[in-house]
Amino acid sequence: MNPLSNPEIRTLYTPVQPTVRQSADNVTYTEFLPDIRLQSFIYCYWQLKTTQELSEPFNYRVVADGCIDIYFELSNPQDNYVMGFCKKFTEFPLDNHFNYVGVRFLPTMFPQLFKINARELSNRYEPLQAVVPHVSHFISSHFNETQKQEDLKRLFDDHFLYLISKTSFDNDPRLYGAIEIILKNFGMVDIEKELDTGISSRQLRRLFEFYIGDTAKTFSKVVRFQNILKAKPSKQSLQQNKLFFDAGYYDQSHFIKEFRNFYGVTPGKAFGR
Repeated sequence: MNPLSNPEIRTLYTPVQPTVRQSADNVTYTEFLPDIRLQSFIYCYWQLKTTQELSEPFNYRVVADGCIDIYFELSNPQDNYVMGFCKKFTEFPLDNHFNYVGVRFLPTMFPQLFKINARELSNRYEPLQAVVPHVSHFISSHFNETQKQEDLKRLFDDHFLYLISKTSFDNDPRLYGAIEIILKNFGMVDIEKELDTGISSRQLRRLFEFYIGDTAKTFSKVVRFQNILKAKPSKQSLQQNKLFFDAGYYDQSHFIKEFRNFYGVTPGKAFGR
């Protein structure tokens, strides 16, 4: 069952989380795909864990990616959370031993599936029990730290396939038409002139806030930032090729300021070696 006739968000958008590299000593971050029938809804399942106890606590930075995530610690699945759309990076201070698992929903899909106003979750995380109690209960009663990725995938797949089979989706073509324009233009759009999908700017704002969690303008900025991450520019190309102009920024200082807001460090530090 695929709720999207147009656009197919997954083919147009790749939300990147780059801040844990394999070079991080004894910390691994992996993403693995859901069942193909879920891939229009869920971008990935993910796992962030230590391979051995660290000598000090670990600071994990999440960059802005336009998505909503469910996450929990495998050794304590009773404490499970949902993190909404964020318009800046978020830092999580973790212990020196952890094993976190998460579900990253593609933009609009968490509100579609659970009939939740995404705006109410924006720029914060909340206990999942307070937002979607039945999913919180499913996690707390089915997961434990002995499970491997294939076990996690099977549990998630079975549960979300069941939920989707019971859900009706409101695929407003005016909203998805606007999202398609933003994604196909890599976030470089004139919101007032180019998102004419048949409704007023006020109605479009209401739809974006409910299903995305923020305005079309903010979502476009995140998409533009994410496309820079996907391009993986070198520090040299950042300086020589004027990437910030190509990406629609009017000057370098504007580019650096916005990038730092979404990532937590300057582009030079993010891409430098």
